[in-house]
Amino acid sequence: MQAPVAAEDDEKVFAKKPRHCEAEMPLADANNESSFFPVEEIVQYPLPGYVVPSSITFSPDDRLISYLFSPDGTLYRKVFAFDIASRRQDLVFSPPDGGGLDESNLSEEEKLRRERSRERGLGVTRYEWKARSLSGKHTIMVPLPAGIYLQEICDTEPELKLPCCSSSPIIDPHLSPDGSMLAYVREDELHVLSLLDGQPKQLTFGAKENGMTHGLAEYIAQEEMERKNGFWWSPDSKYIAFAEVDSSEIPLFRIMHEGKKSVGSDAQEDHAYPFAGASNVKVRLGVVAASGGEVTWMDLICGVQDEAGGAEEYLARVNWMPDNSLVSQVLNRSHTKLKILKFDIQTGKKIVLFVEEQGTWINLHDCLTPLDKGVNSLSGGFIWASEKTGFRHLYLHDKNGVCLGAITQGNWMVEQIAGVNENAGLLFFTGTMDGPLESNLYCTSLFPDWNHPLQLPRRLTHGSGRHAVILDHQMQRFVDVYDSLNSPPRVILCSLHDGSIITPLYEQPLSIPRFRKLQLLSPEIVQISAKDGTVLYGTLYKPDASKFGPPPYKTLINVYGGPSVQLVVDSWINTVDMRAQYLRNKGILVWKLDNRGTARRGLKFEGHLKHNFGHVDAEDQVTGAEWLVRQGLAKVGHIGLYGWSYGGFLSAMSLARFPDTFCCAVSGAPVTSWDGYDTFYTEKYMGLPKENPDAYEYGSIMHHVHKIKGKLLLIHGMIDENVHFRHTARLINSLIAAGKPYELLLFPDERHMPRQLRDRIYMEMIGANHQARSRRQASIVAGRSNVSKPARAHGFVILRCCQRGPRGGVTSKPAPLSIPAATPQPRVTIHLLASFVPGV
Repeated sequence: MQAPVAAEDDEKVFAKKPRHCEAEMPLADANNESSFFPVEEIVQYPLPGYVVPSSITFSPDDRLISYLFSPDGTLYRKVFAFDIASRRQDLVFSPPDGGGLDESNLSEEEKLRRERSRERGLGVTRYEWKARSLSGKHTIMVPLPAGIYLQEICDTEPELKLPCCSSSPIIDPHLSPDGSMLAYVREDELHVLSLLDGQPKQLTFGAKENGMTHGLAEYIAQEEMERKNGFWWSPDSKYIAFAEVDSSEIPLFRIMHEGKKSVGSDAQEDHAYPFAGASNVKVRLGVVAASGGEVTWMDLICGVQDEAGGAEEYLARVNWMPDNSLVSQVLNRSHTKLKILKFDIQTGKKIVLFVEEQGTWINLHDCLTPLDKGVNSLSGGFIWASEKTGFRHLYLHDKNGVCLGAITQGNWMVEQIAGVNENAGLLFFTGTMDGPLESNLYCTSLFPDWNHPLQLPRRLTHGSGRHAVILDHQMQRFVDVYDSLNSPPRVILCSLHDGSIITPLYEQPLSIPRFRKLQLLSPEIVQISAKDGTVLYGTLYKPDASKFGPPPYKTLINVYGGPSVQLVVDSWINTVDMRAQYLRNKGILVWKLDNRGTARRGLKFEGHLKHNFGHVDAEDQVTGAEWLVRQGLAKVGHIGLYGWSYGGFLSAMSLARFPDTFCCAVSGAPVTSWDGYDTFYTEKYMGLPKENPDAYEYGSIMHHVHKIKGKLLLIHGMIDENVHFRHTARLINSLIAAGKPYELLLFPDERHMPRQLRDRIYMEMIGANHQARSRRQASIVAGRSNVSKPARAHGFVILRCCQRGPRGGVTSKPAPLSIPAATPQPRVTIHLLASFVPGV
């Protein structure tokens, strides 16, 4: 176990040295417009080194390992399977007739679900294994726009089991645990399809006419709670629990499609959007038999205003226990109390198993794991994760909810439970015991002797960096997806006993063509200190001194800075940050800093942002800029920022609060005033507007507009249903009132993250044209401005889109069955005139 090490001085640099691939062609001149790094490379996906398997899982009998893969290196993925015994890989499923080539035939609901899950993949985007039948055949279920397919793992043709169309889509289909049925939502109602006789059956009724949905997760759950599901199969496949969502009391927020030719209903959309301080949707939890019949409603209604002040505001999680009882996690409105409730599904009656309370806030997780082997007195017990020590750790509870003791401890955090072997008394989890910039797999005792100090967990993964793991059902092997700053992702089958390699599943080619061609350079990770001495981590992309001369350089800070996100990690995704690499190639130094309040550093570190948006986050970004200046890498007055979503907010806020440090900012889809964002995210960190008016006022960019001296570029999609365009419009009103200039780039047909390749390429080309003009203008005005010589660096930037709410960058918790960042990360290209950042 390793505790965080305090910085000895501001100049400490970790041993992550640049890795440089020799170019196949000589370096282009820095001022040559035809540089070997064309702007089009920024929008090419997958990123270099990320043509790798994703959505990896074991077959029910553990004989096969399945995954999504694109043999031609595009976003279009198919299902493959690897036979462990024969070491043979086979194509299992390819969308018939080229299905899923684009998003044009998706329903509006499915498009929005893809938007909220940040899904950009084409072809097959998800699949499920069907439980083995008596015939012993391996079968998978694959949902596509044309319908639900079943595919046996042999040479047979796929079977279209349930057709659908965009006017009547099938939403969120899931197989029953026994493989006999398929549950799905259609026209806001829950249905099942018998896979034995092919007969569909509607289970719920009356939703649409009453302004409700049955079996769908509400917007807040999908966008902010990381709960995508609205129904849950029981372990015995006899029942389905589901959420009834009533949004009838939420005022509709209308978004106009200003870029459309048409007017009227075809050019507008309405959303039940819960603004901070206003009402949330009402959610009930029901249980219905898979064969049909009356619904049994649990004794719970979330979102009802009561004297307890929203004690049961959010249905956060739902879990079935081995005895067919139902457990739900219910969060209060202030995010300080989480009830774990247990229901009798026959009567709906509940008991409170236990209550988790936290003065800072409750971070939701998926670590609740039932114990079902009947080990000693723990039959019906479960594993729970809590941050009561300041770091997320695992605890053992009995069937009555009583905490028996800790399983892990220390100044580091558990990320996920990877697997449990009750018979052997072993628990496998991923966490940060070896440092907050890494993620590794560990093994520890499930039933420790609390009369003695806890033993240190045993690490099973090898190599510093990031490991995402998938365990088999028999707890004998695991798939390790490993990457680091100096190593692109590789996929390895390992022994769960000691972590030794059994066989590689996917190895990168010795030379990645795009990486070699573009001469990408791994960034350096550095450690600095905040004003209060807290250790902060930053990432440096330095220009080539032999090409651009010694520092200081023009500097751009890629900022995010909000909760739940960590940008600075020992991961290949930072090495192939193509925007940062492009700017470095043009002589611009790029810097990233995870300020206090960002993810994976413990609750105390995160809690600096409580009621404090725009305070400590901006101040830490200044600390980072000052460190760059002290190292001689940057120069005051020649430093700009760029960011998206929360990063867009923080870039504009930093420009306004510290006008003598930052000369420009690019603010993409910014939350400009937190009273205009949603209830869950905003109130978790800022409280209610009426209870903390000063925090909301200070956290609004408009409160600081009058101090802006530098140049500001605003970018926004006009049909953004997450951070509405009204945020930018309100800021523009304040800029006008204060007499402050600004530039504006709008996308009439884009949402929170521009998705169309055409748009991204167009924006890159616009940026390239601005580069040439900016250099010519800089030469002309050099004698009468603060540009001391012709600008040698190009001044347009790309913004990295967010993954959560107004969040962005690398998520704090990788998906358990997918490769972190292997799904292409959305990006938005924008231009920033070179005169924004004066030459140095």
